[in-house]
Amino acid sequence: MNLAFKFSIITLFLMGCQSQKTLQNTENIVYTSDNLIIKQLTPNTYQHTSFLQTETFGNVPCNGMIVINNNEAIVVDTPVNDETSYELINWISRDKNAKIIAVVPTHFHDDCLGGLTAFEKNNIPSYANSKTIEFAKANEMNIPQNGFNDTMTLPVGEIKIDLTFFGEGHTRDNIVAYVENDKVLFGGCLVKELNAGKGYLGDANVDEWSKTIEKISDYYPNLQLVIPGHGDVGNKELLKFTAQLFKN
Repeated sequence: MNLAFKFSIITLFLMGCQSQKTLQNTENIVYTSDNLIIKQLTPNTYQHTSFLQTETFGNVPCNGMIVINNNEAIVVDTPVNDETSYELINWISRDKNAKIIAVVPTHFHDDCLGGLTAFEKNNIPSYANSKTIEFAKANEMNIPQNGFNDTMTLPVGEIKIDLTFFGEGHTRDNIVAYVENDKVLFGGCLVKELNAGKGYLGDANVDEWSKTIEKISDYYPNLQLVIPGHGDVGNKELLKFTAQLFKN
């Protein structure tokens, strides 16, 4: 694993946050194992959390999103490795009786595409910002198959996921995914949980970060839930907090 990225995960873990108990209670957990936790957030959207093993701080939680509708599914950000990705794929296929039609890494770090090979071996196509493909190649990481510029919409069952690059922030390629039907935004590592610190900035554009978040907030005025890359689900307050954190 890239040492800079390992440092970013450790830093995120150390910064911590104030837990939002109303959103993170155990009642919405639909699957749990030593490697994977899945929570249902809305009728169509789920949060998957896998754990990146570090030598000093143990297992660090990393979030992704699953959207399931009409026996089809799309995964946004893979679990951190192939083993846990196979576990997620099996749960979706077996327990939800759904066919995974796409996987979407939101940027080029391991917590977004570390398990991409498992999806490819199951003949699941991957889609990513063209910049993500470029950076993945440059850093000798798993490479998504299909690229797009700025925006793409993927249907899943009778609903859709909008994938959009609003600007640079955590990385120069970071996109977000929005499920209009459920008013859920997956912000990934571009969005911080409440009371988090800035974390690793080695691939970041801190001058543009707040501007990018403000564009997202303006574009989705009716969103109700926001999933950050690490930590607890929240609402639009996560966007406000993140924008303020990186104000010049």
